[in-house]
Amino acid sequence: MPQAPAADAQASTEAPFAAAVRDAAVAALIALGLSAPMMGLVPVQSPQGLVLEQRWAPVAIAVAVVFAGRLLLNLTLWRPGRVKRAGYVPPKLEAKLAGLARFLGPLAIAGAVAMPMLPFTERYAIDLGILVLTYVMLGWGLNIVVGLAGLLDLGYVAFYAVGAYSYALLAQYFGLSFWICLPLAGILAAFWGVILGFPVLRLRGDYLAIVTLAFGEIIRIVLLNWYWVTGGPNGISGIPRPSFFGIDFDRGPDGFAATFGLDYSPLHRILFLYYLILALALLTNFVTIRLRRLPIGRAWEALREDEIACRSLGINTVTTKLTAFAIGASFAGFAGSFFATRQGFISPESFVFMESAMILAIVVLGGMGSQFGVAIAAVVMIGGFELFREFSDYRMITFGLVMVLVMIWRPRGLVSSRSPSVFLKEKKAISGALVQEGHG
Repeated sequence: MPQAPAADAQASTEAPFAAAVRDAAVAALIALGLSAPMMGLVPVQSPQGLVLEQRWAPVAIAVAVVFAGRLLLNLTLWRPGRVKRAGYVPPKLEAKLAGLARFLGPLAIAGAVAMPMLPFTERYAIDLGILVLTYVMLGWGLNIVVGLAGLLDLGYVAFYAVGAYSYALLAQYFGLSFWICLPLAGILAAFWGVILGFPVLRLRGDYLAIVTLAFGEIIRIVLLNWYWVTGGPNGISGIPRPSFFGIDFDRGPDGFAATFGLDYSPLHRILFLYYLILALALLTNFVTIRLRRLPIGRAWEALREDEIACRSLGINTVTTKLTAFAIGASFAGFAGSFFATRQGFISPESFVFMESAMILAIVVLGGMGSQFGVAIAAVVMIGGFELFREFSDYRMITFGLVMVLVMIWRPRGLVSSRSPSVFLKEKKAISGALVQEGHG
């Protein structure tokens, strides 16, 4: 009898390890079944035709990584005395992270402003900065719909496409300048956001995601088949470039360089585009922060937490949802018009579902409702994709692995804490004498 507790304790310590190994082995078998046909058998063009080349080394590496990672995860979560809930962070640490983000925000803005002026900055770094800032702006726009209002939108790229095609068509057929087309593209995208919002007023969760996904595909197919307006699969080329308030960046006496007494350089247009998208992104951030402090922003947060309680408080959920869709879509329209004028060419292939998935992943990984977290996620994901460009075969695998790890350890996102929209003021203490005087 005295030996029974020791035996039970030994069995209890061995059982979690055996279960962890068994679970890791199952995950490795699943990884083997998925990676064997995709990574082990690669179609290669040869003089005899298309043949399958066997590459089992990457499959073995993938299976080993999955087994080791799953085993480490299981042992870490099952450690005695450890908090079982993944992603738990003490409240004090959350407050420190929020304070750190508050100080790092201005530093990040200053770094973004100064980056093109640094002597070691190359043209490639500026182009990458333009791409990252575009996704930062898109992430902040979608953060209004998903992070603040709690409406899952899988067709956000549709408003991005509306803004791009609106600018391209207005500039080509009506000869309007960029500064006139920019607000018009945002207004048209907001209009389509309201059009999408009306059919989904009664939908929530997965049903809302399915309808928004379908809306994004409808827009793409319309752009693909409306040949005589959108150019179909050929797209629209020769889109006018933006000017510096009427001054073009071309070489000549009326160009930007000659007007300001500078030596002509094609880098002037790139720098202008960089600071333009930086200004648009900061405007998006400023408007979002201001809206959060207004009654409409508090209504979005109430809708996100509990729609039934939101209705019981007398909040009009119809206007709340429509304003979230419209404002989020307008920022996507602004970003789309910038994308069109930067590229000079657009086609439906630039607005596929993977773009919506990428923007949504930026919002979720950064932390829904967190402006600083979305910016960090955009820098990490877009910049990380560029770093792994030479390893194209492993880029998506690494991307998926990072998403899994973040969702396990930080399920609420990288920066999950936000400062409240409203603070309750301290109540002033009323002395008993004043209370008696009032009753008297």
